[in-house]
Amino acid sequence: MIKELWAFTENRIAVRYAYEWHDDSGNWFRSYGNENWEFATDGLMQNRFASINDLPIAESDRKYHWPPGRRPDEHPGLSELGLWSVRWLVFQRMFAE
Repeated sequence: MIKELWAFTENRIAVRYAYEWHDDSGNWFRSYGNENWEFATDGLMQNRFASINDLPIAESDRKYHWPPGRRPDEHPGLSELGLWSVRWLVFQRMFAE
């Protein structure tokens, strides 16, 4: 998973993320999401909103290649990989058919 801070205010944080996975049949997907977190005055999360979209990809289109575990620090983030506008790509594919 690659996650990036998108925006923040006093008690709210928005992040965007993407991860790749495959199903039992070997079909690959990249999932894109946004999460919004709101914190109470005691520091505990009081609201969380998430939206995730799964986009089928060819195995050759995978961009995340590291062993299981934490993403290496030197691996590019979402912006460096050009995945910052993928929500638009997902939207286009949903209505292209």
